[in-house]
Amino acid sequence: MKTLKSLLSQRKEIKLAPAALTDKDIFYIFRRVVKEEFGALGASKFQADYFKNKTIFIKSESSVWAAELFSNRSRIVRKLNAELGEGVIREIKLK
Repeated sequence: MKTLKSLLSQRKEIKLAPAALTDKDIFYIFRRVVKEEFGALGASKFQADYFKNKTIFIKSESSVWAAELFSNRSRIVRKLNAELGEGVIREIKLK
């Protein structure tokens, strides 16, 4: 009979594969990060359109908000990758 200690030590050795992320997961995290950066008003000005090849495509309500997102895109990508996993998002593009 195996002891609890031996079972727990075996569990640590098993490496789980990262969970598959859906577009909805990525869009939810994007909205949360944008809300942290720009507040509720800023979050309402952006809409995530689609995600493809590590790039998230965003629609903006106005060119002023698009410029604001564009100037802060590297910081937002870093925050997204901190929450989603390193290298999930490479770029943000505005439509």
